[in-house]
Amino acid sequence: MSITESAPPASTPAISKEEKKRLKAEKKEKKRKAEAVAATEAEPKSAEGDVAKEKKEKKDKKKKRAAEDEADSSAAAAASTAKGGSQEPAKKKKKKEKSKSEPTSASATAESSTVATPAESSSAAASASTPEAGLSKKQLKKLAKAQAAAAAGSSSTTSNSTPVPTTAIVTPQAFTAEHNAYLAEQNITLAPSLFPPVFSIPSLPINSSLQPFLAAFTKPTPIQSCSWPALLAKRDVIGIAETGSGKTLSFGVPGMNHVSSLPPAKKGKQIAMLVLAPTRELAQQSHDTLLAFGKSVGINSVCLFGGVGKAEQIAELRKQETRIVVGTPGRTLDLADAGDLDLSGVSYLVLDEADRMLDQGFENDIRRIIAHTPDHTKGRQTVMFSATWPESVRRLASTFLHDPIRITVGSDELSANKRIEQVVEVLDSSRDKDGRLLYHLRSHLKAHPNTAASPTRILVFALYKKEAQRLEYTIKRANYAVGALHGDMTQDARFKALDLFKTGKQNVLVATDVAARGLDIPDVGLVINVTFPLTTEDFVHRCGRTGRAGKTGKAVTFFTGEAHEKSLAGEFMRVLRDAGAEIPQEMDRFPTTIKKKEHGSYGAFYKDTTNAPKATKITFD
Repeated sequence: MSITESAPPASTPAISKEEKKRLKAEKKEKKRKAEAVAATEAEPKSAEGDVAKEKKEKKDKKKKRAAEDEADSSAAAAASTAKGGSQEPAKKKKKKEKSKSEPTSASATAESSTVATPAESSSAAASASTPEAGLSKKQLKKLAKAQAAAAAGSSSTTSNSTPVPTTAIVTPQAFTAEHNAYLAEQNITLAPSLFPPVFSIPSLPINSSLQPFLAAFTKPTPIQSCSWPALLAKRDVIGIAETGSGKTLSFGVPGMNHVSSLPPAKKGKQIAMLVLAPTRELAQQSHDTLLAFGKSVGINSVCLFGGVGKAEQIAELRKQETRIVVGTPGRTLDLADAGDLDLSGVSYLVLDEADRMLDQGFENDIRRIIAHTPDHTKGRQTVMFSATWPESVRRLASTFLHDPIRITVGSDELSANKRIEQVVEVLDSSRDKDGRLLYHLRSHLKAHPNTAASPTRILVFALYKKEAQRLEYTIKRANYAVGALHGDMTQDARFKALDLFKTGKQNVLVATDVAARGLDIPDVGLVINVTFPLTTEDFVHRCGRTGRAGKTGKAVTFFTGEAHEKSLAGEFMRVLRDAGAEIPQEMDRFPTTIKKKEHGSYGAFYKDTTNAPKATKITFD
């Protein structure tokens, strides 16, 4: 028998069909659980992969930003000073500390961190103690760019221009007995009394280059001695003084000192000083003074007025050295609205003869012009000069001036110059005026002969343009060298007549009230008012063409009582009485009543509360 036959295998128990199904189901369940476990274990791995990917992207962005910061800081260091160049190690120090604080992998740390050299670490430690160390990267970047631009600008200005001398700012000081005696002697009122007057021109804290021009003047006038300290202290000022008191240099000296201390401006925004005047002749006169004054510091002035073409004026405005504009309100507003005149850089604004501009109806134009300039909160200094202090001027001052200092030389009310001899002739008819006019011309020229060294000048005022033309013809027939100045003439003819009269080539000038305000014509010995003006203010300003700068003069006025003259007789006599002039007995036939001042909106039926005391608040327990 074979072995297989002798040892048969052991038999296995039989498995039923139900047992097979159960085993198969258990096997599937185990497989399903295993797949679920495998899926749950795979999710954290994928999440870790996403986190690692995001961190890598962030590190790449940081590396790119760091490279840009290093490039910007290196460029800034090349153009800036040593202070600006010491900021780059501070950035590296901060970046290194930040990279240490973040838990990253060893490979990421090796890629992102930088090894600082001993020089870098020492400079970083030094820069960490500076205020810039606490700034962010963006702030450091902006600071580096600003310092680089400032260093480049300072280097260019020092290489291309002369250094601007610094001047001291005047501060309020105590009044001495000498100051108080001077104010009482000159009848000057300061409100408030903060800055005492100055008595010496060389002692002014201004640019030394401006002193040679002022060397021709021995001492300041009363309005100049009181306005200069306040204006040099950057305060707004209201000056009220008689005509011929030197108001042009009162605002001109501080204004020129202010403009000369400014840094070079951008092209098109270089206008820093604006002067508004009521008439073309007054604007031209202020322009000539400021132009001669500014030559010593390389500052140009341009005069803007109507009646001539705009092209030449616009060309002057575009010059880089033009920093001052003197103009009438009409042409100035036209160029500003058209965009040819940029007033956004004006930091010194002057309203000269403000009462006259308001009387001529320029108030809306003035407000629109001031709207083109910066506000006082942005550093604009405003100066207003006027011969009177009416309600309209007070309202304008309260709108545009910030905490001003008011300087009054004499009285707020209208007053004539006491150095002028007043002669009033009461005539029965206006036909008698021509004969009396020629008589006064002959007598004055006989008493003061005309010579080339000291020419005799006589100014004749008419009320209307046609009357001025007739008087010019009448005087010319009497063989006198005469010229005319009125609104029907072209601007060139007006300037020519004024120049001939100033130089003495013509002894007599017939003019309307366009020449009554502000014109500084030297040595006018006689003023003749052929027809009384429409207001007593114009009468005072007409007479103010003589007796200027402390000299004496004479004014002759013909008064008939016709038309408007009768209603002005009372106020006319008051002005004469205040000036100490003799009032002829023939004036007694005219009424002496003075018409009450009227309001622009409410007429005579209003109460002037400008100087009323401040109201007190009443509280009840």
